[in-house]
Amino acid sequence: MLRDVFFVTLPGSLALDLTGPAETLRLSGQFSLHYVGPLAEVELTTGLVVSRLAPLPDVLPDHSIIVLPGVNNSATEFETPPAQAACRWLKMQKTRIEQGDIQLVCICSGSLLAGMAGLLDGYQCTSHHAVIPRLRERVPAALVKDNRIFVEDRHILTSAGITAGIDVALYLIGRHLGPQAALDVAREMVVYFRRTGEDPQLSPWLQYRNHLHPAVHRAQNVIAAEPESPWQVEEVAARAHISGRHLTRLFRQYLGISVRDYHEQLRIAIARQRIQQGFGLEKAALAAGFSSGRQLRRAQQRWQNE
Repeated sequence: MLRDVFFVTLPGSLALDLTGPAETLRLSGQFSLHYVGPLAEVELTTGLVVSRLAPLPDVLPDHSIIVLPGVNNSATEFETPPAQAACRWLKMQKTRIEQGDIQLVCICSGSLLAGMAGLLDGYQCTSHHAVIPRLRERVPAALVKDNRIFVEDRHILTSAGITAGIDVALYLIGRHLGPQAALDVAREMVVYFRRTGEDPQLSPWLQYRNHLHPAVHRAQNVIAAEPESPWQVEEVAARAHISGRHLTRLFRQYLGISVRDYHEQLRIAIARQRIQQGFGLEKAALAAGFSSGRQLRRAQQRWQNE
């Protein structure tokens, strides 16, 4: 039997917070998707107008999943009459969520709306890194976790949002249908790196990309395409069309780390992924390009001490 999923769709909802998880769940073929809200028609952040939204249901079927996408500006858009109506409706679901009859999934700032409804008091949770200070301020009883892709506590899942909504949907598929079903959907969506709740929002794949130097980006692209390869600085520099000495200087200037350190952090991230997928330490280390599990442990220890 298909599991019912209700997407609470408000004016200003982030399009990818809504469509990313929805498309992921749809591809599994085992979820029945419903789009509900206080209004019959809303405009999403991209200008896409979603119409024929069903009213917020008085009663949800057992084992339903409620998904709360984030909005463009949670500081103002969660104070509107439609958001307040959704908040009151969520309060009515509190008992069934706590009992496990319903699962709640919050994408991005959707966690703030859940917190305003009193659903996160005493729960570990997270949100987009830009929303976390507001979540702590508005919901002081919530146990907010920094820099997490998603957090699961009992029957509530909260996530960093945007693309993290896809990670959460893949996790739900794996939880309800098994890991092979999640892997099949990930392959269909060309999602090569599935992130887990333990992965940081600002992972090595992203945190060193906040610069505008084209040669450094070219070098990063070379390493990131095959991080398990034994890249040498001169080889990477040649592919970035600059000298090794110049590349070394640019990495220090724009990233604050060496080429070797950047490469090592990507390898550690891959090894962590493989371990989470069930690989043993030695196999995960070799898959990430380390010579042994001992070398991997030394690299991890080095960065833990930074």
